[in-house]
Amino acid sequence: MGVHSVFVKDAVRIPTRRAIVDLPDRQSFPTLTDVARAAGVSTATVSRCLNTSGKVSGATRERVMRAVETLGYTPNFGARALAAKRTFTIGAIIPTMENAIFARGLQAFQETLHDKGYTLLVSSTAYRPDREAEQIRTLVARGADGLLLIGYERDPEIYDFLRSRRVPVLLAWAHQTGNPHPAVGFDNRGAMAALTRAVLAHGHTAIAVISGILRGNDRASERLAGIRGVLQENGLDPHALPVIETAYDIDNGARAFATLMQACDRPTVVMCVNDVLAAGAMQQARAMGIAVPEEVSITGFDDIELARLVTPQLTTVHVPHRQMGSLAARELVRMVETKGEGVSHELQSALRLRASLGRRG
Repeated sequence: MGVHSVFVKDAVRIPTRRAIVDLPDRQSFPTLTDVARAAGVSTATVSRCLNTSGKVSGATRERVMRAVETLGYTPNFGARALAAKRTFTIGAIIPTMENAIFARGLQAFQETLHDKGYTLLVSSTAYRPDREAEQIRTLVARGADGLLLIGYERDPEIYDFLRSRRVPVLLAWAHQTGNPHPAVGFDNRGAMAALTRAVLAHGHTAIAVISGILRGNDRASERLAGIRGVLQENGLDPHALPVIETAYDIDNGARAFATLMQACDRPTVVMCVNDVLAAGAMQQARAMGIAVPEEVSITGFDDIELARLVTPQLTTVHVPHRQMGSLAARELVRMVETKGEGVSHELQSALRLRASLGRRG
């Protein structure tokens, strides 16, 4: 016999797999107590299911969540926030949502926050410092418990503002030893320096660079500094290095590559400061009939999925995006809940030498 709802005077019967539970008829929204009665558990158990599901057995959680769905229960996070003096909301402000550079790390960041009972609010700046400053103030005004920001470079007044409001802030996608701001990231300069040494070891000395816009972007600036530092170490003139700055976009990478190839002195390798620009460069090389890596080599940075999909596969720097996102979430939640100082964590990048980098001579 199938289970169906039965209406009786002054009561509504809610079906569950274990029992039919009577609930008082009311115009108001269902409460935590209603869910507990429907599921046959305590209100504390319901609360644990909604906030930290790992602490409740699978069968019990399934019964509670079925009651939540049947009743249409929505937790009163306003009351929860008042009781805990927190909103259980974390803000993340990233430079762009238009490509995959930040996607994998942000996904891991969100997953870990969810496991800890926090909601993520995300906004993007289009690499505009003024827009980032506006979004920081907006998220603080909306009660964000903490903020994740990308890189170090921003107006010192922003850090002063966050300090005055006692909002924990953690940086990601960068790590600078000795910098006072807590960060979970990697050494952009050192990672690009390692790639440059590999490029030189393959016999290349005629190097050109396609970079993101350097102003306000310390990740791009540090990567360019890594290239120049290695050139100087090896007796090459870092100031003679051809550099084209452009916004991160496949088409922009293609246009920049075409410009470099039309120069009198063609480079034998084009080093791009991220994989998106490198993919554009490889696309343009095919359009111009330039063989990669036989005529020119191309390298990237980040090791997003695109790096393995292009032909030939892209030599790049692997960034531990998911590890960085998950660790950043745990550290930021710790800062929020303990009101303690943030601790920086340096993660290791790694070279991925693939077919787009060929040997010269």
